[in-house]
Amino acid sequence: MHTLYIVVPCYKEESVLPETAKRLCEKINALISDDKILPASKILFINDGSDDNTWDIIKALYDKNPIFAGINLSKNKGHQNALFAGLMIAKDVADVVISMDADLQDDINAIDEMLKKFRQGFDIVYGVRSKRKKDSFFKRVTAEGFYKLMRTMGVDIVFNHADYRLMSKRALEGLSLFKEVNLFLRGIVPMIGYPTATVLYERAERFAGETKYPLKKMLAFAFEGITSLSTRPIRMIVAVGLIFFLTSVVILIYFIFDYFTGGTTPGWASTIVSIWAIGGLQILAIGIIGEYIGKIYLESKARPRFIIERILINTTIDKDG
Repeated sequence: MHTLYIVVPCYKEESVLPETAKRLCEKINALISDDKILPASKILFINDGSDDNTWDIIKALYDKNPIFAGINLSKNKGHQNALFAGLMIAKDVADVVISMDADLQDDINAIDEMLKKFRQGFDIVYGVRSKRKKDSFFKRVTAEGFYKLMRTMGVDIVFNHADYRLMSKRALEGLSLFKEVNLFLRGIVPMIGYPTATVLYERAERFAGETKYPLKKMLAFAFEGITSLSTRPIRMIVAVGLIFFLTSVVILIYFIFDYFTGGTTPGWASTIVSIWAIGGLQILAIGIIGEYIGKIYLESKARPRFIIERILINTTIDKDG
């Protein structure tokens, strides 16, 4: 048997957290009763600088039941950094870790199948949505478009997988070797390279609260992942620039031929359109290159991904920091 930690990043989850804690506690206790995991297994909540009662609820759960543990970040650092903080803390005390969101959309019962795959020798098990029938047409199209865009841009990502996954201790050790500040775990985890498997599950409606990934944030998340893990956009700019250059050569030859045959030259309209098209391409290219340079700048500073204000883990760690 192994010690399991379920890592749950939380940001403004006061409306759903009590129910999430209840269901996860029931699942952990059932697994312990069935001798599938050790009694030292825990549920680790990470408060990502929430300004509601999320941390107070986590502290109350910790005081009430030793199965609960908590980490409080000093300020909001984003979902990926909060999740990474929890994974790195759990790495030192658990044999296997499962990460999931707090909104109860991930099927808790899929944990059994994930652990079965782990016992079969898989170090990473991805929770993958089997279908999106409950999503609206707009949500389904944009979500699937997100994964297709990421793959098109050269990011190795598991289709219809978010951050519901199992990782063994050695997989977490491998993850800890990735030092970049700009985290996109959905793209980084497949780089680890250990044996992987998938478990299909049907995603439920959010139990309470509001989604933390509206369209605007999803697009920003995709852009962050692309520029953090792929140089394909820069190569695409090179290709587009080459096409523009070859096109300009063809147009130049045409105008030379037109001049010697007594034809008329194009008017101002075509000139202005050309200037705007090339100028827009140049601005876009500079912007994308600037984004990469900005990431290099942030990485060179080696700033901490997060700062932990307090850790609460019964019988193991209980300290202010």
